[in-house]
Amino acid sequence: MNILICPVCKNELFFENKTAKCENNHCFDLAKEGYVNLLSAHKSGDSTGDNKEMAKSRRDFLEKGFYSPLASAVGDCIEKYTAEGDSVLDICCGEGYYTSYLTQKYNRVFYGFDLSKNMVRLAAKRHCGAKFFVANIASIPVKSGSVKLAFHLFAPFHSAEFSRILSDDGVIVTAIPGKEHLFGLKKVLYDKPYYNDEKAPETENLELIDKIRVKSTIELDSKQDIKALFQMTPYYYHTPSEGMSRLDFLDKLITDIEFVLLVYKKS
Repeated sequence: MNILICPVCKNELFFENKTAKCENNHCFDLAKEGYVNLLSAHKSGDSTGDNKEMAKSRRDFLEKGFYSPLASAVGDCIEKYTAEGDSVLDICCGEGYYTSYLTQKYNRVFYGFDLSKNMVRLAAKRHCGAKFFVANIASIPVKSGSVKLAFHLFAPFHSAEFSRILSDDGVIVTAIPGKEHLFGLKKVLYDKPYYNDEKAPETENLELIDKIRVKSTIELDSKQDIKALFQMTPYYYHTPSEGMSRLDFLDKLITDIEFVLLVYKKS
């Protein structure tokens, strides 16, 4: 089964001899790592999304299992809402940690994509059996109605596009920060740390059917891990220099992590 379509003409893609091609002969070469770039021709994906250093830093951090409670909770949703052989799509997959974690536990057909070629390259290098591709979340090169479950962790929410790709009985699992997510980090960065509002994304095409709370505490004992966590957050782009300076002096950080998984189906 293949759910990918040509980003130019929207016809099905066929894979042969390290090339993805549609019936109109639009061709997309597979990279040596095995992924395919399905962005528009004028957007290579090299300069979009996280750079190579940030991608590797994120990979190394997640590989230590700090966010494994979130990966496990997504797995519970896969077990509940899908069956063997169903298609599962990791939207904005990053360096592939979550998909790699899940392919080891569930016999599904996994796909993953990200806007950043640097991220997708690292994801493909995992060789976990998933098919990875570079694409834009606003125009996902996937057949309408072909995805049984999609998961979407901390990325922009495109309700109409998500609804289009889901099968009639499909669901999308999205994660938002819980009230106390990374509050320990915020106490270092800000003079007046704030709680997250747990605001769900706005949607007219999808109906909320389940809400799952995931909470744990992590302890980081190296400057490298603290920096990697910081780079993964929006605070990396909005923190005053005073807060960043305080973070530089830390050798250890203990903080809560808290996620809210929201499960939607088509309205």
